[in-house]
Amino acid sequence: MISRCPACLRVVALLFLVWTFPTVAAVPEPATGSVRPTNQRLLYVATPGIRNYLEYGGHGLLVFDMDHGHRFVKRIPLAGLDEKGQPLNVKGVAANASTRRLYVTTLRTLTCLDLVSEKILWEKPYDGGCDRLALAPDGQVIYLPSLEQGHWHVVDALSGDIIKRLETGAGAHNTIYALDGTHAYLAGLKSPLLRVTDTATHTVTREVGPFGSAIRPFTINGAGTLCFVNVNGLLGFEVGDLKSGKRLHRVPVEGFKMGLTKRHGCPSHGIGLTPDEKEVWLTDAHNRRLHVFDARVMPPALMASIELRDEPGWVTFSLDGQIAYPSTGDVVDVASRTVTGQLTDEKSTAVQSEKLLEIDFLEGIPVRTGDQFGLGRKGVR
Repeated sequence: MISRCPACLRVVALLFLVWTFPTVAAVPEPATGSVRPTNQRLLYVATPGIRNYLEYGGHGLLVFDMDHGHRFVKRIPLAGLDEKGQPLNVKGVAANASTRRLYVTTLRTLTCLDLVSEKILWEKPYDGGCDRLALAPDGQVIYLPSLEQGHWHVVDALSGDIIKRLETGAGAHNTIYALDGTHAYLAGLKSPLLRVTDTATHTVTREVGPFGSAIRPFTINGAGTLCFVNVNGLLGFEVGDLKSGKRLHRVPVEGFKMGLTKRHGCPSHGIGLTPDEKEVWLTDAHNRRLHVFDARVMPPALMASIELRDEPGWVTFSLDGQIAYPSTGDVVDVASRTVTGQLTDEKSTAVQSEKLLEIDFLEGIPVRTGDQFGLGRKGVR
């Protein structure tokens, strides 16, 4: 016989609710009553991302929590080993949320990983080796430069199969896929010309330049009208018109001497636009600086310089434009132009890499990805 004691009935009712509806333990949003989703902004750093130097974070994909002081989260194993089992230089990294895939190039191979399972789906070598790849916004096509050879491979991003081979003779190196998917931009170490392809036909349709010397890192604005280019022998950068093909400006860094550098043989090896395109950020290896230029005027004007812990050879940004990530592992607040943190791994080793990007997750599923290049995003959906 069931007790009719009021207190006993309340206990029975509560136990029935907990047993029947276990999700009531979830924390609801005060305003709507819906369960709060788990959001994560993670920074993926591929190492060894400075030559094959393992002292800067070892080997793997190092993941950092951007919203909690860039604390180390995990290390995802990578392929890309030589005949002796030693890690090869990582040359580039790219990812796409819709296909849930991440790609890493080494000197010889292209590796594809599943972002959810974190398993390697395939790894393939390519004739002439591999350099800094570019991935289409829909995640379907990769422009894969050979390792400073005369060609690029256009690759099916899902299978790794070659779609087409583009011969330029330029010493294939840095590569950008426009955020609207219509063009790819090809820069080589042996050419002062930036080549632009039509991605519908995968053919080179125009050239920009010549610039002052061979092109090193570069970036473009969201509208696809301007490029900002590092060249050999210049502490500074040059600006090109992507529509007319003309070089517009040469912008040296005033007040700093150009000296010897540890790597790249290039005074400024790294340049990025803030996503809102208001500023150009430029690396200066010899002086261990990032130089910040006002991009709202032409030619851009120097506004500030930021000291770093080592020689920078790259720079990119968080998707919201609030954080700059030079290759030194410094975390730089864009608004205040101050170093607010430094990347360290699970052994408290200082992490450095020129191959890194942001990936945002919702309930464990990737929903948005950044880019290894500091690309302008103004007007890009």
